[in-house]
Amino acid sequence: MLTLFQRDDCHLCDMALAELARARAPEFESVFLDDQPALEARYGARVPVLRDERGGRELDWPFDAATVHGPALPGRRRLISRRTSRSC
Repeated sequence: MLTLFQRDDCHLCDMALAELARARAPEFESVFLDDQPALEARYGARVPVLRDERGGRELDWPFDAATVHGPALPGRRRLISRRTSRSC
């Protein structure tokens, strides 16, 4: 499960949503920091942030479709596993 931490009226958050659409990311939950002091303290300066709840990994902005699905960096795995397709 993915979570996108964002704010209302945030152009960077709109850009992150566009990149997730480009990446054809699986279903994700949008969590708005507005009026949530604990989340604001944790993510406020980093918004938007994409978090993989299963693995606990986080991608801070800026990220793009290639970063979301791209090859692993040394010591890190990509956030979303690529789906493999098989031909008949």
